[in-house]
Amino acid sequence: MTPTLIWILVVLVTVGLYLSWTAGRLDRLHARIDAARAALDAQLLRRASVAQELATSGVLDPAASIVLYEAAHAARQAVEEQREVAESELTQALRAVFADAQQVDAVREAPGGEEAALELAEAVRRVPMARRFHNDAVRAARALRLHRKVRWFRLAGHAPFPMAFEMDDEPPAALIERAA
Repeated sequence: MTPTLIWILVVLVTVGLYLSWTAGRLDRLHARIDAARAALDAQLLRRASVAQELATSGVLDPAASIVLYEAAHAARQAVEEQREVAESELTQALRAVFADAQQVDAVREAPGGEEAALELAEAVRRVPMARRFHNDAVRAARALRLHRKVRWFRLAGHAPFPMAFEMDDEPPAALIERAA
């Protein structure tokens, strides 16, 4: 073999190893997105369930119970295309119901209200973290998928382009302060 042929072979093997490593990295990022999305779905479901349970417990006044129950029910039943909007509406309902500290105090003073308020505050606190983890994984995968080498060599395969989960997840300040 001639030295030129050997160098060409070395370069081809090196490029092949690099592309294989990049495809593996992209696959790991997609797996991370799937895991983060499952965690986000679990936190959103937990928040909606706790809100729905609190709305039906009789601890809140009737108007607040109806608003919170309908928003939580809509969030739990939303189809994937409407999920971000329904979850944002649940966040807005939570902020409306727990706009002032007096409402939180009234819930905490009711029988069983202390545990319900703490559980809701914990669920509300975890949603932004889970969403941030998911969106960070999506951002990393998007950045890698936009590289020329990934597009030219089709290293992403048939995996769908990752989409971030955008919603209003600002927790009600009075609930977080009082439950802490």
